[in-house]
Amino acid sequence: MPTTFGGPRVLLRRLREVMAQPTLPQDKLDRIVILIASNMVAEVCSIYVQRDDKALELFATEGLKREAVHLTTMKAGEGLVGLIAREAEALALSDAQSHPSFSYKPETGEEIYRSFLGVPILRAGATLGVLVVQNTATRTYTDEEMEALQTVSMVLAELIAQGGMQSLAANGASSGPSRPMHEKGVSLADGVGLGHVVLHEPRVVIKNLIAESPEAEVKRLEEAISALRKTIDELIERGDVSHGGEHKEVLETFRMFAHDQGWLRRMREAVLSGLTAEAAVERVQSDTRARMLRQTDPYLRERLHDLEDLANRLLHILVGADLTIARDQLPENAIIVARNMGPAALLDYDRARLRGLVLEEGGPSSHVAIVARALGIPAVSEIQNITALVEQGDAMIVDGSTGEVQIRPPADVENVYKEKARLRARRQEQYRKLRDVAAVTRDGQDIDIKLNAGLLVDLPHLEETGAAGIGLFRTELQFMVAARMPTTAEQQHLYLAALEAVGDKPVTFRTLDIGGDKILPYMRRVEEENPALGWRAIRIGLDRPGLLRSQVRALLRAGEKRHLKIMFPMIATVDEFIRARAIVQRELAHLDRHDRARPASLALGVMVEVPSLLFEIDEIAREADFLSVGSNDLMQFLFAADRENRFVSDRFDPLSAGALRALKCIADAGRKAHCPVTVCGEMGGRPIEALALIALGFRSFSMTPSSVGPIKAMALKLDAGAAREHMDRLLADVSGVASLRPALKAFAAEHDVPL
Repeated sequence: MPTTFGGPRVLLRRLREVMAQPTLPQDKLDRIVILIASNMVAEVCSIYVQRDDKALELFATEGLKREAVHLTTMKAGEGLVGLIAREAEALALSDAQSHPSFSYKPETGEEIYRSFLGVPILRAGATLGVLVVQNTATRTYTDEEMEALQTVSMVLAELIAQGGMQSLAANGASSGPSRPMHEKGVSLADGVGLGHVVLHEPRVVIKNLIAESPEAEVKRLEEAISALRKTIDELIERGDVSHGGEHKEVLETFRMFAHDQGWLRRMREAVLSGLTAEAAVERVQSDTRARMLRQTDPYLRERLHDLEDLANRLLHILVGADLTIARDQLPENAIIVARNMGPAALLDYDRARLRGLVLEEGGPSSHVAIVARALGIPAVSEIQNITALVEQGDAMIVDGSTGEVQIRPPADVENVYKEKARLRARRQEQYRKLRDVAAVTRDGQDIDIKLNAGLLVDLPHLEETGAAGIGLFRTELQFMVAARMPTTAEQQHLYLAALEAVGDKPVTFRTLDIGGDKILPYMRRVEEENPALGWRAIRIGLDRPGLLRSQVRALLRAGEKRHLKIMFPMIATVDEFIRARAIVQRELAHLDRHDRARPASLALGVMVEVPSLLFEIDEIAREADFLSVGSNDLMQFLFAADRENRFVSDRFDPLSAGALRALKCIADAGRKAHCPVTVCGEMGGRPIEALALIALGFRSFSMTPSSVGPIKAMALKLDAGAAREHMDRLLADVSGVASLRPALKAFAAEHDVPL
């Protein structure tokens, strides 16, 4: 049995000829397996395609029994073929049947074949199928043969991606990347959006895979790498932090990878096997992505992102394409899809054309999520590998209420969501009719409903919803969307614009809540084991008083002769509030010295979000002018469960007895000290949680604009006194009860309170 073969270049040229012919997909596959078997000196060549049920179906073979085509299937992970698909790695065996994963399929007649070489068919890191060659003799396949088969598999991936495979699958099971898909992620912003995919950083569509001259392609690759390195060097030397939100540390990492010899060697080898320069970059990156997506180490996953960014830039240099889509090319119904993105990048898009946002990364408290909610854009995150699952222009549906994403949906699914969107629109119209209706419970309790905001784009919602004011203005958003630290004058301009926009309604400004997961691109990142519990918010302000003084000065100047409210985040002790208040007093004295008018009134408040403050709650209620409960952080600290970590975020319920008792002590302390208390976290914006909070004694809430209608509708039907009596009974006896949510839902149903 000879062990030499015709070489990948000859095979690629013949494959290109076959693919160019106007024949049916099955005919092409049948001819391709014959070509590969002949070139590889193999007695068997088979192509398995992965269906949407993850089963691998035999689509074509040379050497096995023909009747097995579209009959033989491997379940996910079954047999050697399933193993290759699952691990996304090539497998070469001189005696396949002795391998523990070997699975015998009698209809194929493969019992006579001993040696086995299989490679995954990958595209953008996603497994589309498996390509296999076999021989009867015990044979050791060379690295050169494995490399050749992997190169061929990339060409097959493009053939599968072109579509037309669905009709070939047995029993109508769909296959290939163009099939409809349903993905479940995490909801970032409510709503339903139907539209078409716009990749935030569009992938290069490689049309020419097979090189005419490998030597010329190597030269193109070398020139592109040189250009890439030069671009990164220039960015670092210029100190340009505005370029795509990249700061120096990220660019230094890029530079390190741009000089990585292993990465460069693999790309050169792929070119020499017969691929074009851009196809080689794509193949190496697809292989890397497939392996690293199966890693659980967060450091390795982060390195994948670095390599992907670098490969994407290199591909754009090779084909001379822009890295991002031009603003005037945005379709009318765009759904932005990205690995991740900052709030500034989202604001760059034309809001009138956006229908949704889908991300691989980013939690509900991320700032891009906050901006999406402010813009009223349905958004979903944590959809693994989404940028590889879709193509530019694919139809997509985003359901922000459930965290579901429908990719290339069939007509019946699309019709269901269109009806859901119409129902939502009618419901929103009903809520709009409540805009001018006072939020008063059935027993006469006034419920104060305000909005959370952070940018000027939030403020029109005040008029739309009829909210009573801004209960939380997140001042850090201005810092996060800027290319550099905003000056005192720039901060003053924003705060004054916000005050003028709301007129006589109140605005509560929260001082900078940065650190943790809120890193400014122009500030050096402090490496911490647990940043959520580290150097952030008021801790930075007190340690860097110049930063806090600058912001307080801007707020006081903007609030000249107006009613001004300022609150400090992440206060852990009464002493921290007293120190922060002293800085404000110093800035008031500065106004006096320079004959500047003070605010007509000034109230200083505290965010109650650190559990330690619960044990000084009576003291802080006496010292502060008002309290604001940051339920997001308070709940995650109470339960020691990071709300961004899906492994633990759902292990607790804020409607459990412990959480509700903690919240009750805050409401009771505020009432006792005559200190107003507002809830500005996500709890106050969900009807069932808001019902519980009213039952605990809270009467003031700040929430997203989309929550105002549902909360007001709930409050209008609620008897607050009856709810309080029911809550007292529940909290008096909670033995063995994990959550009071079922009991509260039953109460709402019994009293016809809409949730």
